[in-house]
Amino acid sequence: MINKIFFVRKFTSLFLLSIAIFGLACSGQPVGQNSGGSTDSGSAMRLQGSGASFPKPIYEKWVSEYGKINPNVKIDYQATGSGAGQKALLSKTADFGASDDPMSDEDLKNASGEILHIPTVLGAVVLTYNLPAVNEPLKLSGETIADIYLGNIKKWNDERVKKDNPNLNLPDGDILPVYRADSSGTSAVFTDYLSKTVPAWKEKVGTNKQPSWITGIGIGAKGNDGVMGQVKQTPNSIGYVELTFAKANNVPTAHIKNKAGSFVEA
Repeated sequence: MINKIFFVRKFTSLFLLSIAIFGLACSGQPVGQNSGGSTDSGSAMRLQGSGASFPKPIYEKWVSEYGKINPNVKIDYQATGSGAGQKALLSKTADFGASDDPMSDEDLKNASGEILHIPTVLGAVVLTYNLPAVNEPLKLSGETIADIYLGNIKKWNDERVKKDNPNLNLPDGDILPVYRADSSGTSAVFTDYLSKTVPAWKEKVGTNKQPSWITGIGIGAKGNDGVMGQVKQTPNSIGYVELTFAKANNVPTAHIKNKAGSFVEA
């Protein structure tokens, strides 16, 4: 489980209100006409957000609910990825952003105004897969996951995968790892986990929102939606997404080996 980081550029009272909207559930008080943000001819306040696809489902729900109590505030959130959201905030092309990991000290220092980081929601990154003939949950250790994405394990019936799954009849199919092609907080969470559990991963790839993936291994997709779509339509594939996306698409998720040696479900 991780903290979702929500950040806003604080320079007018409207953005202070936007903090209340997303960070504190808001009391439903109307926005003053002298607040910042853009307005249309009907005096509606408009906020443009950009960033992580990870929290998109719950942000859309919050925006919808807030619109019912304050229809004069129009909020649009685009799931462009954590890195793009941070860049949009720094370039002032977005009023607020969202990221799975905090902005760097260097970016905060170089920002033209104060930026606040406000935790908004907890979520889980899971591995989902497309193995039509496998009816029981797939079990994976950190080492096995790393070897798949490093290209050291290429077949589903590799002995290392079978060791994690002695009771499964795994296919003799080529594994297609799917990863995020954009700058992604979900990638940061995924690679951070592998860096902390697998020394070889830390040495070769490390932790990054947009890591240098091993050339010739796997395929990239944009956003959690993109990874989910690629896995869902491609047999023998595997990819990492936020848990909500896996549940919404009714796809299986792998049980991951913990420090105690038990395989646990997200």
